[in-house]
Amino acid sequence: MRVIVGLGNPGRRYDKTRHNVGFLVIERLAERWTFESINRSQFGALVGDGLIGLERALLVRPQSFMNASGQPVATAAGFHRVPPRELVVIHDDMDLPFGAVRCKTGGGHGGHNGLRDISRVLGPEFIRVRVGVGRPPEGWAPADYVLGKWSASEEQALAELIDGAADAAECILRDGTEAAMNRFNVRPSRPDGRPEVSPVAASGEAMRSRR
Repeated sequence: MRVIVGLGNPGRRYDKTRHNVGFLVIERLAERWTFESINRSQFGALVGDGLIGLERALLVRPQSFMNASGQPVATAAGFHRVPPRELVVIHDDMDLPFGAVRCKTGGGHGGHNGLRDISRVLGPEFIRVRVGVGRPPEGWAPADYVLGKWSASEEQALAELIDGAADAAECILRDGTEAAMNRFNVRPSRPDGRPEVSPVAASGEAMRSRR
């Protein structure tokens, strides 16, 4: 069993905010792999289990607020005996430009309250799928930015971003974290700062075609 967590805040108020992109990626994975539901209440989260490729997976959306994500994540991982080094956490990242997706294992929390709390409970050595939301405009507080709604231009490109992050999570399960890092952690080369389409997108399509 692999546990894949998407971070966000519960409630309709936060549905279309940048901080909730982890929830959106979890929903996309559930759609791709025809999970029956990801709305079962367990561990202080909404969860669903199914197959991603050949891997049994539990998709998790914590229902605590972001700064209390650690306990639901630790409870789900502990119940399924998944060690932190095999736990996958998908989260928004202001240090990446909008549209970028990166993978890593371990590291600091970078001021992200969800990562901070998970690290407090489990330690930092879990796998991260970092989903770029960009830096706030001048004069914006970071908290206001991540809790703000997507801009019109971001909305137009959001599906591509979510697909890229879902591809990265699939790649981690299929090929391992190091392979995902090698394929996704490339420097942006487009004039707008967004990464070129990765060869992994094609491999993700191939993986899904084998369902």
